[in-house]
Amino acid sequence: MDDRPEAALRSGQPPTISLVGDLPSARGGTPTSGAPPSTSTSTAADPHPPAPGVAASGAAQGGAPAARFGRVFAVVAAGVAMSNLDLFIVNVALPDMGRHFGGSSLSSLSWVLNGYAVVFAALLVPAGNFADRTSPRRAYLWGTGIFAFASALCAVAPGVWFLVAARVLQAAGAAVMTPSSLGLLLAAAPPERRGAAVRAWTAVSGLAAALGPVAGGLLTELDWRWVFLVNLPIGLAVLVAGPRLLPHPPRRPNAGRTDLVSAVLLTGGIAALALGLVRGPDWGWGSARVVGSLLATALLLAGFFYRSARHPAPVLPLPLLRVRTFSAATVAAVVFSVAFAAMLLSGILWCQDVWHWSALRTGLAIAPGPLMVPGLAIAAGPLVARLGAGTVAAAGCLVFGAGITWWILRLEPHPDYAGGMLPGMLLTGVGVGLILPTLISAAVTALPAASFSTGSAVVTMARQIGTVIGIALLVAALGGATPGDLGSLTDAYDLGWIITDAAVVLAALACLTIPRPRPTRAQPGESPQAPASPQAPASPQAPASAP
Repeated sequence: MDDRPEAALRSGQPPTISLVGDLPSARGGTPTSGAPPSTSTSTAADPHPPAPGVAASGAAQGGAPAARFGRVFAVVAAGVAMSNLDLFIVNVALPDMGRHFGGSSLSSLSWVLNGYAVVFAALLVPAGNFADRTSPRRAYLWGTGIFAFASALCAVAPGVWFLVAARVLQAAGAAVMTPSSLGLLLAAAPPERRGAAVRAWTAVSGLAAALGPVAGGLLTELDWRWVFLVNLPIGLAVLVAGPRLLPHPPRRPNAGRTDLVSAVLLTGGIAALALGLVRGPDWGWGSARVVGSLLATALLLAGFFYRSARHPAPVLPLPLLRVRTFSAATVAAVVFSVAFAAMLLSGILWCQDVWHWSALRTGLAIAPGPLMVPGLAIAAGPLVARLGAGTVAAAGCLVFGAGITWWILRLEPHPDYAGGMLPGMLLTGVGVGLILPTLISAAVTALPAASFSTGSAVVTMARQIGTVIGIALLVAALGGATPGDLGSLTDAYDLGWIITDAAVVLAALACLTIPRPRPTRAQPGESPQAPASPQAPASPQAPASAP
């Protein structure tokens, strides 16, 4: 397999969208270097050039004044923090939701998490395409409004399945809001501050993840509904301030419409897989319903890949997978996300269901792990430069696996946080800090600059799919416990952690297949640089991404 982006993408330029995942990527700049994205973009082939006074990249020439940029950043950061906090605070509140809804089973409650993740993954690319074709500003405000409205529905949910439906709507809002956030930020940033804007955007996500468990515990102590109600004042503030402060990046009405049928097939396929896994202990692993769910998964995903290979604007641009670094890092990210999701949910459930701790105490117990991530994400940069992304990520997998193994060996029904939970939580935090930023950066920066946004979207989509599978596998493991039997319950947790360790081992092996980048030899009189993006023919399916 040829690892050069030019060779891999020679068959056709994948469509680009105004989208970034957990780590930002902008056309013309790498997600991790912090270098300002390029603003020199030819408009010769663009039948809809930017409005006067707007650079081709979508930023106002010269950027906004510093004072206005600070206000734009506040509006964008509020929405980004709101959606990123949601994952952690809902995890912490899940046991309280189950008790409120008459002791709902874990297999039913798991859809509160998985329904969100499945829909978010499937709509991420189409929503970015929607933002390109209409307006990133309008898409961001609409996404924020949908997210806030759905949060209100979650808070008044009379039953668990109403809550799942509201979470699905919430995911749709997040999918519309997320792609346009960085594009709006860079459109307002002065050229000399665009690198700092990218780093600040990333820091918001990391800070939200670090504070999420404690915030979730505090809010759940009041009432689990507050984990959703807290979104309303934030969303309202964005909707009031946004129309006055957010810039107007140029829309791309000639952008091809992303294949919505593929999005439906992907949603159905992943949902069928999760259904078969979480209901396996109840239905029987050899039952017609489980086998039917798995067969439906195979057929739906086969249809998804079939359409992705033939549609001009697919949800998954298959040419990206021909880039060896990208495909290896994406596979590793999927498999590791299985382990990460299972680790996070199992730690929360253990504290509340086995140790009978409050939601607040649980949030404080979980927090040390996420707090390790932001600093390590930065510190890992020199290691990656010296050892390669694959080696660093594989080492992170070993550390993460050591944390899970510690839990298997040391966690007991009698609470012992310092000797049981804390060491494992710290080790998993170190592992996540070495793995996820490294894999995302390796995947996206292996692509030509024009495909950064699309690559980031695909990695984020893949990670959400891994999250669904990880939660489903943990629920299946815990579903085998005998009700009321503490020994059976702890054995079920051990099985879940063994599955988690197995996923980590597979992720480490996938990490080791990531090749180290080959240095580019400069011509005489030229400085070394990354390979240029191959030129794609002008096409309505290849809109310019966010600046």
